[in-house]
Amino acid sequence: MNKKLSLALACLTLLWGCSTQQHQKPLNDIVNESLALAQKQSLLMAESLKDQPDRLPQTITKDGKLVTSNSAWWTSGFFPGELWYLYENSNDDAVKKWAENFTWRDEDQKYTTSNHDVGFMIFCSFGNAYRITKDTVYKNVIHTACNSLITRFNPTVGCIRSWDNTKWEYPVIIDNMMNLEMLMWGSKAFNDTTYSHDAISHANTTMKNHFRDDFSSYHVVSYDTITGKPIVKQTAQGYSDASAWARGQTWGLYGFTMMYRETGNKKYLKQAENIADFIIHNPNLPKDGIPYWDFDAPNIPNALRDASAGAIMCSALLDLSQYVPKEKSTEYVDVAETQLRTLSSGKYRTKLGEDANFLLKHGVGNMPNKSEVDVPLTYADYYYVEAMMRYKKLKGF
Repeated sequence: MNKKLSLALACLTLLWGCSTQQHQKPLNDIVNESLALAQKQSLLMAESLKDQPDRLPQTITKDGKLVTSNSAWWTSGFFPGELWYLYENSNDDAVKKWAENFTWRDEDQKYTTSNHDVGFMIFCSFGNAYRITKDTVYKNVIHTACNSLITRFNPTVGCIRSWDNTKWEYPVIIDNMMNLEMLMWGSKAFNDTTYSHDAISHANTTMKNHFRDDFSSYHVVSYDTITGKPIVKQTAQGYSDASAWARGQTWGLYGFTMMYRETGNKKYLKQAENIADFIIHNPNLPKDGIPYWDFDAPNIPNALRDASAGAIMCSALLDLSQYVPKEKSTEYVDVAETQLRTLSSGKYRTKLGEDANFLLKHGVGNMPNKSEVDVPLTYADYYYVEAMMRYKKLKGF
């Protein structure tokens, strides 16, 4: 054989072997490495904002500069919550110090009554803080936040209002399912069934009116406040009123899984399974498990992916896998493992110091408004870290 050809074949064999070894690398190792990187990135992020005590990370500009928010922006609780997960994983006092620092930056939102996002803001931050430390100072903040959130419940509609000052009469978005967890937890923690009553009513009304026959969901449903009946079913962030906006589908999956976990009501479990089946078996879900920003985007397969939808879906599937028969559980975990491998690959995971110290690339915030498109998103990072922590707990490593 020609020596040059022989050498080339040997090199190709070596490269193939390295590639195969990387592909076969145990997911446990990948998760631990990714959490270690996440901790380094998050500490760099925290340090970069040490002289801006009222700011929290949000995303980046197109040229890679950090974009921050004040506590009133809906994503303000995610970075503190991410830090608490990383402290739980590492028991590192440096991480705890910053987790405390950024959590208290969010405290004033416990009084928020002008939108539904107080659940995101407070329970991701103070909720994780109390879960890990059991310090009642955090618990007291959550109590105030629960009282704030239920001011937005309308008994005629049966739902918590999402937005004010919009074109809709009484808009309820599928995202709002995520804010019910604080109320369900608060009902037990503070022995107040008002919280769980409102959360269950909201979940039931959403299940009745937000979902189509195939268990895809609308983004926005607006109600008549006199009759309590739905008036319009539309979208704000999806491709069209009839489309399946990807992150919206994963909000629903996560929310109804949580409602089953908190209530034991099997109708919520069935709803979560139906949503999971719609997503997992959707012909437009890529094989690597990371959805396009909308399952009905017109330019698939060239449409942008949404890492945030992938991370939320991954975390939700790992939770849901614990409550279903073995065959379903295996399917959900297999999909979640594929997603963890994909998100932890160079295609999505940043390198140390890259992208203003966020963890994941390629998130899509609001495509119709051309806002936060193909950039890191703080909530993508939060649910990615949460998914890895859930995977570690599930697998016992």
